[in-house]
Amino acid sequence: MTFADTASDRLETIGFRSTAPRRAVLQAIESAPSPFTVEDLLAEVPGVGRATVFRTIKLLQELEMMCRVPLEDGTARYQVSEGDHHHHLVCRTCGSLTEFSDPEIDARIAEQARARGFSLQGHSLELYGLCRACRER
Repeated sequence: MTFADTASDRLETIGFRSTAPRRAVLQAIESAPSPFTVEDLLAEVPGVGRATVFRTIKLLQELEMMCRVPLEDGTARYQVSEGDHHHHLVCRTCGSLTEFSDPEIDARIAEQARARGFSLQGHSLELYGLCRACRER
């Protein structure tokens, strides 16, 4: 089953119809080089409204099927998520994103929040540097 099919099924399960514009967005996401911007996606679906693209991305994020990765310059990139809660390694040169999980980091973050009386409801962690390919160039 493709990403577009799986995403469409999951959206329908939570009460969202599989409309032609939404299917076009899902297919564009599936074929987009990762990571991509909303502008990249809009260029691939010229007949689809901006609001539909943003709503679809937001829903996919809520379903943990899509990641929003803030970059150092304040922009954001998106990519299909590989699974449960994770963090990102972001290459400053080529922009590649690599997901990683580390329960120890997550535990330390929760511990720091508790120690300060903070009710943690979520977090994201992006580490910026150079990927192996860019370092070797």
